[in-house]
Amino acid sequence: MKKILVFVSALLFSITIFAQKGEAYKIFAQKGKKVSYKKMLKKVAKADVVFIGEHHNNTIVHWLELQITKDAARTRELTLGAEMFEADNQQALNDYLAGKITKKGLDTLARLWPNYKTDYKPLVDFAKDKKIKFIATNVPRRNAKIVFRKGFKGLETLSDTEKSWIAPLPIKYDKNLPGYVKMLEMMGGHGGDNLPKAQAIKDATMGYFISKNLESGKLFIHYNGSYHSDNFEGILWYLKNSNPDLKVVTITTVEQDSVKKLEEDNKNVANFHIVVPSDMAKSY
Repeated sequence: MKKILVFVSALLFSITIFAQKGEAYKIFAQKGKKVSYKKMLKKVAKADVVFIGEHHNNTIVHWLELQITKDAARTRELTLGAEMFEADNQQALNDYLAGKITKKGLDTLARLWPNYKTDYKPLVDFAKDKKIKFIATNVPRRNAKIVFRKGFKGLETLSDTEKSWIAPLPIKYDKNLPGYVKMLEMMGGHGGDNLPKAQAIKDATMGYFISKNLESGKLFIHYNGSYHSDNFEGILWYLKNSNPDLKVVTITTVEQDSVKKLEEDNKNVANFHIVVPSDMAKSY
């Protein structure tokens, strides 16, 4: 409780300071033109799937995720999904949403992220209050570790139950996708070819469970680390392979020293860029 109070105090202090000095965030379109929240929301409301790519400790973007979700729910029926929940925890999540277990029960039965209470619980509770489906889209982390150690072949020995929590085998994979190439370069070759494959099994599984839970007329909003949807790759590559005609909108998070304009290197990363000051308060 003390940590949460300290976090909330820091966030409110930061927002107050930014309110005095200038905007706490600005939104830019793909090529760098400044746009309003209202205009972004109009695009969101017309999509089949919206990806909100976050920095996991960015407080402003977590707040905006909730606002976008609430506002979208005024005009569209929603399904929500998130990287932060692994597919084998779906039943526990369903039970919480249905009121069959308490908050403590969810914490016991599901592998919740350390920042769940401050950053993701508001989204889950909104879904609970509004009776909105919330899909655990991510691969169980133990299976991602198998891929890191043994490659995709390591998944072939899983039980049928375990296989139901990942994308269907064999896993499609393009090692030449820029995001996976960049990952190898950034890690200096550490992990070898299995490193981007471990990322790919997450992208493939999230894409699979999004596709599996799409419903006609409903908007699917997915929350994930920005690197899973930046540059229209990652999850999008897998989703578009199975559903090429989907209307998809991507939102990413960018931290800059100044929010006055979108820096050149940050352009064309997504349909919309939420630019936040680099020194904004973090949740951890």
